[in-house]
Amino acid sequence: MQIATTHTGSDFDALASLVAASVLYPGIKLVLPNYINPNLKVFLSIHKDLFNFYSAKDINLDEVTSIVIVDTNSWRRLEGLISLKEKKDLEVTLYDHHDKKDIEFDHGVQKEIGATITLMLKEIQRQKKIITPIQATLFLMGIYEDTGNLTFSSTTSDDAYCAAFLLDRKADLSIVNKFLQHSYGRKQKDILFKMLQKTERININNFTLSISIIEIKGRIQNLSVVIQMYREIINVDAAFGIFYDNKTKKCMVIGRSGSKEIDIGIMMRSFGGGGHPGAGSAQIKDVNPEAIESMILELIKGNQHSSVNLSDIMSYPVITVDQDTKIEEVAMLLREVGCTGLPVTGDDEKLVGIISRRDFKRVKKKSQMLSPVKAFMSRNPVSIAFDKSTMEAAKLMIKHDIGRIPIMKDEKIIGIVTRSDTMLYFYDLLPD
Repeated sequence: MQIATTHTGSDFDALASLVAASVLYPGIKLVLPNYINPNLKVFLSIHKDLFNFYSAKDINLDEVTSIVIVDTNSWRRLEGLISLKEKKDLEVTLYDHHDKKDIEFDHGVQKEIGATITLMLKEIQRQKKIITPIQATLFLMGIYEDTGNLTFSSTTSDDAYCAAFLLDRKADLSIVNKFLQHSYGRKQKDILFKMLQKTERININNFTLSISIIEIKGRIQNLSVVIQMYREIINVDAAFGIFYDNKTKKCMVIGRSGSKEIDIGIMMRSFGGGGHPGAGSAQIKDVNPEAIESMILELIKGNQHSSVNLSDIMSYPVITVDQDTKIEEVAMLLREVGCTGLPVTGDDEKLVGIISRRDFKRVKKKSQMLSPVKAFMSRNPVSIAFDKSTMEAAKLMIKHDIGRIPIMKDEKIIGIVTRSDTMLYFYDLLPD
């Protein structure tokens, strides 16, 4: 059995690319995730009978011998199909316009471009496949949505040429406009007004940006539209919205960029989300919004990304202090080594805490400088196993609002990774 699928939270580019797979591979079964974005739901409520979609639960994975994956290169974003990653002799074809991630493929194209559907249209044109007007219309929606009507900095000439090709194939602009008109109601207006009221422009590395932290209640759709409007109104290179719900303890982070040098997709992947150079988002739980803001600022200060192992960026040997060391000695050591915190060890050199400069704020009296460090250290320290990824370390830093994490093996500290170290991971700053 041959199937084609796309990422959960599907947008028009994902749907268009999925349908294009049926043009390129006749007889293929199209597996559409259950979770799709609101605009897509409206479109499919009218047009679903024109397409033959399956859900993952309809597919016997044992019978799948070939899979076409579109608009994503991450196995974890494939709803109900991630187990295929371990299947031997599975033929994988991939079409995607994001940075390469974890899907190894046998055929297809992975290239940074405005929209995935553009890559597939080039193959459709090469094979001289015939497409219907409704397919052309859907394909054009995919291009327009992911390129901001050909205005995003990630747009290429290929996207524009393919848009012209689709118009020549009777793509209906009135339908495109109807379904790409995002919902913008009172809730969205109120949020935009709050963002504009507290606007702060930040200048970093000759870029102008703005980061807005807004509390929301419940799920509010189309916040991405608010961010896009916000960026255009205040005229900055990049704008970010951090929307947090105190009840659910969830944060939605959304970014929009008008500069080729600020890649939102890469930044959002550092938070466990995704996107492309002009736009992206991530959802994080149990996180301090201010910690996310700090990480965004540090990411902007960097350059671009590389992929390394956690062991490649950790610092070692690690300077530690015994739990009975006096506070005044720790203060001198921090100044001497020029760092902001140190792991604290107890019996058998086991990690028992972390002492950082912020902990010294609790030292109120001079006599307390003679107290052991265990009286002021942060207990229940966050640590990470040596075989975990750098991405997981970065997520822990964001979640717990901390600047360093000890790396453990057999209950012993073998290294330490700092917030600055993670920047070396996301941006290609490691020495050769």
